[in-house]
Amino acid sequence: MKARQFYLLSIIALLAQCKAPEKQPLKMSQLFSDNMVLQQGVEVPVWGSTTPTGEVKVEFRTQCVTTEADDQGHWQLKLRPEQAGTGDSLLVTTENDTLRFRSVAVGEVWIASGQSNMEVQMINNWAPVDNAKEETANAKYPDIRLFIVNRNTSTYPIDTLIADGWKPCTPESVKNFSAVAYFFARDLQETIKAPIGIILSAWGGTAAESWTSAEALSMIDRYREDVNRVKALPKDTLEQREKYETDNKEYIREMGKLDLGIKGIDSIFTHIKLDTRDWDTISLPSLWESTVIGLFDGSVWFRKEIDVKPNWVGKAMTLDIAPSDDYDEAWINGVKVGQSGLWGETRHYTVPEGLIKEKGNVIVLRVSDFQGAGGFNGKAEDMALRFGKDKIDLSGVWKCHKGFDLSKIAAKPIQPNSQGTPTVLYNAMINPLIPYAIKGVIWYQGEENAGKAWEYRDLFQTLITDWRTRWGEGDFPFFFVQLASHMRRLPNPADEAWPELREAQKLALQLPNTGMAIAIDAGDAENIHPGNKQVIGKRLSLWALAKCYGQSSTLHSGPVYDKMSISGNTVTISFSDTGKGLRIAGKGKELKGFALAGEDKVFYWAKAKITGLNTVILTCDQVQTPIAVRYAWASNPDCNLADSDGLPASPFRTDSWKLLTQPE
Repeated sequence: MKARQFYLLSIIALLAQCKAPEKQPLKMSQLFSDNMVLQQGVEVPVWGSTTPTGEVKVEFRTQCVTTEADDQGHWQLKLRPEQAGTGDSLLVTTENDTLRFRSVAVGEVWIASGQSNMEVQMINNWAPVDNAKEETANAKYPDIRLFIVNRNTSTYPIDTLIADGWKPCTPESVKNFSAVAYFFARDLQETIKAPIGIILSAWGGTAAESWTSAEALSMIDRYREDVNRVKALPKDTLEQREKYETDNKEYIREMGKLDLGIKGIDSIFTHIKLDTRDWDTISLPSLWESTVIGLFDGSVWFRKEIDVKPNWVGKAMTLDIAPSDDYDEAWINGVKVGQSGLWGETRHYTVPEGLIKEKGNVIVLRVSDFQGAGGFNGKAEDMALRFGKDKIDLSGVWKCHKGFDLSKIAAKPIQPNSQGTPTVLYNAMINPLIPYAIKGVIWYQGEENAGKAWEYRDLFQTLITDWRTRWGEGDFPFFFVQLASHMRRLPNPADEAWPELREAQKLALQLPNTGMAIAIDAGDAENIHPGNKQVIGKRLSLWALAKCYGQSSTLHSGPVYDKMSISGNTVTISFSDTGKGLRIAGKGKELKGFALAGEDKVFYWAKAKITGLNTVILTCDQVQTPIAVRYAWASNPDCNLADSDGLPASPFRTDSWKLLTQPE
C-alpha cells in the first residue's frame, strides 16, 4: 500500500512539473503594423513573443512559414525574398491569437538617423525648412511610408520601441517627419517607382558615441572608461537618479573649486575693478575653438566695459546675448542679471533699475561648455544693451580668460536619461530595430563632435562598422552628409575645427559601400540648421541611385581631389568625378576657396583658374615656393568649385601638418 501511494505521488509531482506553460499573448515590435514596408529581394526576419514553446505561423502572399517559440516565449523566422508591390496582408497566428497587418508593401527600407539636421521636421518653429508649407501640401505619396522612433534612452540594450507605427506619406503625416528623409524618399521613389519605407531614428544635439554600441565603443581607448561607467550604473531608474544627484553635487563643487574666476562663494571675475592685463581678446559672437582659446571644454569668462548716454542712467533695460553653447551666466556691475542653457535662443536678460551708471559699466559673461564647440552662436545683432528703441552694440572685441578645465575634473556624473551619454541611443533607438530587414542608412550628424574631430576619424567608422555587424546583412549602403557651411566667415585662412570634422567624415569613404553628400554650399552662417533640406535629400538620393539602383553614370559625388604638381610658384591640382568638366558654381566669375602655403605653414588666398576638364592652376603673390594647398578649409568658406552638374567639390588639404583637434 505504501509503495502504491509513493508511486501515485511521484506521478502527480511529475505531471505538475510538466504542466503546460502559462499562456502569453502574441506580441510583436511596433515595426510590424499596418502600412509597413518589407525590404524586397532579401530574406525578411519576422519576430515577436508568445506562449513559451508555442507554435507560430506567419502567412504572406503565397508563403506560410511556421516556427516554435523558445522556453522564454521568444520566436523569430524568415520569409523568402519577395518582389516590390503593395496592398498585401501579413498574418501572424498562434494557438490563441491572430495579428493581421494590412496595406503591407514590399519595397526599399532605409533608416534615417543622426542629430538635429536629420531630425528637423517639415513644419516646426525652431528650424524653418525652405518652402515648407507648399512642400507639405504636396506630400501625397501613398507608396512612401513613414515610421518615427520616438526619443528614448537606456543604459543597456533593450528590445522595445516607443513608436506609433507606419503611416502613409500625406500632408498630415509628413508635418512631423524629417525634411531630409522625406526629400530623399520622394526623389528616390520618383525614379525607382518602388515603395519606400523610411525609419526615422534621430535626436538633436547628439554625438556619435551615443549612437554606438558599448561593445564597439569600448574598442576605442578614449571611450573605454566612459562605457564601463555606463555599464556599471544600476538598472533601477530611481537608483540611477540618486547616484547622479550625489555625483553631480561633487561635480559642481569641483568645478567651482577649480574655476579661476571663483574664490569660495565669490565670483571674483565679476568685480567691477579687476586687473585684466593678462586676459586675451576675442571677437564675439563666435565659437572659441577657432580663436585664441582653442580646443577647450570648461568655462570661459568674458568682460566688456561700456559707457551709456546720460538719459540711460538708472533705467531698466535689456541685455541681449547670442545663444551660448552650452550654458551662460551674465552680470552687470557685479549683479547677476540672467543665466540660461536653452539651445539656439537669443537671451533677453532684464537689467533692473538703478544698476546702470554713465561711465565704466562692466558686463561679464561666463560660458560653460561640456562637449563639442563652446562659445556663442548667432549674429552680431544678437548682442546688445537695449533701452527702448536705442541700443549699444556689444559685438566685437571682448576680454576673455579661462575658468575651469573640464579635463582636470575627476568627478563626472552620468546623467542616465541624457542623450549625450555614450551608448544610450544605440541601446534604446537602434538596437530595437535589429534585425528588421533594411536596404541601408542615411546619416546627418557631426556638429556635436566637431570639437573632437580627430577622435571622429575612428569613432565614425566604428559606428558604421558596428551597425553593419549588428544587422548581419553585410556592408549595406551607408550614405552621410558632410557638414554644411556655418558660423562667421573669416577674412583670412585659419585653423578651425569644422573643416577637420569634414575631413574625418571624408575618411569614412575608405569603408566599402559608403557615400558622402557634400553640403558646403548649402549652409547658413547664422543658423546651424540651414533651411535648404531639399538639396540635401536630393544629393543623398543621387548616391543611392548610383550605388544601389543601377544608375552608376549619374554624377553624385562632386569633384574629388586627385593629385597635385608644383612648378616654380605654380601649383596644378587635378580632380576626378568632374562629369563634362569643372566649372564655377553660381553666378560668380572668380574661382574662390583655394589657399597656398610654403615651408612656414602660413596660408594665403590663391588666385585660381580652371584649365581643361579637370585641372585648376593656383598662384599666390605671397607664396613664391608653395608646398601645400587647402580648399574650403574653414567653418564657413567662400568656395565655388563644382562639376558640370553643379555638385560642389569637397573641402580638402594636401598637407599632413598637425591639426587643431589633433592630440599632442
